[in-house]
Amino acid sequence: MSKDLVSIIDVKKYVGKEVTIGAWVANKSGKGKIAFLQLRDGTAFFQAVAFKPNFIDKFGQEEGLEKFNRIKKLNQETSVLIKGIVKEDERSKFGYELDVTDLEIVGQSDDYPITPKDHGTDFLMDHRHLWLRSRKQHAIILIRNEIIRATYEFFNSRGFVKVDSPILTGSAPEGTTELFETDYFGQPAFLSQTGQLYAEAGAMAFGKVFTFGPTFRAEKSKTRRHLTEFWMIEPEMAFVHHEESMDIQEAYIKFLLQAVLDNQAYALEVLERDKALLQRYIDEPFKRVTYDDAITLLQEKSAENDYEPIAWGDDFGSPHETFISNYYGVPTFIINYPKAIKAFYMKPHPTRDDLVICADLIAPEGYGEIIGGSERATDYDYLKAKVEEYGLSEEEYSWYLDLRKYGSVPHSGFGLGLERVVTFITGNEHIREAIPFPRMLHRLKP
Repeated sequence: MSKDLVSIIDVKKYVGKEVTIGAWVANKSGKGKIAFLQLRDGTAFFQAVAFKPNFIDKFGQEEGLEKFNRIKKLNQETSVLIKGIVKEDERSKFGYELDVTDLEIVGQSDDYPITPKDHGTDFLMDHRHLWLRSRKQHAIILIRNEIIRATYEFFNSRGFVKVDSPILTGSAPEGTTELFETDYFGQPAFLSQTGQLYAEAGAMAFGKVFTFGPTFRAEKSKTRRHLTEFWMIEPEMAFVHHEESMDIQEAYIKFLLQAVLDNQAYALEVLERDKALLQRYIDEPFKRVTYDDAITLLQEKSAENDYEPIAWGDDFGSPHETFISNYYGVPTFIINYPKAIKAFYMKPHPTRDDLVICADLIAPEGYGEIIGGSERATDYDYLKAKVEEYGLSEEEYSWYLDLRKYGSVPHSGFGLGLERVVTFITGNEHIREAIPFPRMLHRLKP
C-alpha cells in the first residue's frame, strides 16, 4: 500500500482528520443530496457518506455537481481513491464512517455478476474468484489467516521445528485406497493424504516437530464436512505419551480461539458469531470420554434422538458426533477406539487387546471431528506385523519401520484439519467456504 493511503482497519487512528483510502465500492445507496458508499479495501468494510452541498461549497456549482453525480453513478466493484474526514459512528458495527471530500475513479466495473440479491450456491462457486470479495467470505478468510498465524506462534513458542513433508508419495500413509494417483516418470505415485509418517521421522531427529501443508483424499463424499484437497497441521512429539498429547491439543485449540477473539473481533462481528460461547470453550475444560462410554451413551439415548443405531465396533457418523459433543457442550475427546477401525500405526492399549491408544476431538454445535491423534506403536515386530495385516508393502514402509530399529522412543502426535477448525470457529455451515478455492467431488474450478 502506498505510504499516502490509509487502510480501513486503521481509520480509527485518524478521527477528525482527512485521509485517502484505496478501495472498491461494494454497494451504494441514497437519494437526493446524499449518497452512501459501502467500501472495502481488503482489511475491512465501512461506510462513506457524500453530501452534495459540501461538494458544491468546496468545488463550486458546476465542478461540485459533476463530482457528486459521478459518485452517485458508481458501479459495484469500481475501484477508487477516496478522500474524506474520518468520523465516529456508533450505529455501525465498524464504529466509524468517512465524510467524503473527493473521489477519483481508478478502475471501472461494469455488469458485476454478484449483485446484492440472493444467488444460488453453484453460481457463487462458479464465481468464487469474485465471491471472495463479499463481506462474509472476507471475514471467514481473515479468521483462517489468524488461525494460521497463531498456529506458528503456538508451536514456535513451544520449541517445535517445522518440517515439510512431501506431497508426492509412493504409498498410502494410512493404508487407504482413496488416493489420487499420478504417473511419476513411469512409476505410480500418489498425492499425500497426510504428512504424519514423515513427521515421525522428523520427531526422531528434532524432538518436537509439526508439518503444515495440503493433503488429498479421493473420497466420493458430498457432505458439508468434506473436501478433496484440504490443509493439515500435524505435530509429532518424541518422549510424549498420549495423555500429554491431549493436553497439548486442548491448549492449542484454546490458543487459536483466544487469538481469533483478540485479533479478529471485527470478523466475528460480521459473521455474528457468539463470542461469549467461544470464550466458554476457552474457560471450561474439554471433556474426555472413552469410546466404550460414548457407545453406551448413544445406545441409552437412541430412542429419544434421531440418529442411526450404533453397536460397539462401529465408527461414529456425523449425527453421533453431533449428539456426543452437544451432550457435553464443550469440545470432547473420544478416547481409545477399537483397533479394527483405526490406522495400523497406533499403539495397542496396555490392558485391552481390542483397543488402541488414540482420541478424536469432536467440536460442539455439530462441527464434528477437528483433530485425530494417537500414541504411535514403537515395537518393530508389532508394527511390521500390522503392515502385513493391513496388506501394505513392507518394501514401501521399510523406511518407516527403520524408525523403530534405531533408538525407538514413545511418541505421540495428532492432525488438525484447518478447514474443519475454520468452519467451527466461524460458525459457518459448510466447509467449502473455509478455503479460498475449494476442491470437492464435482468442483475443480475456478
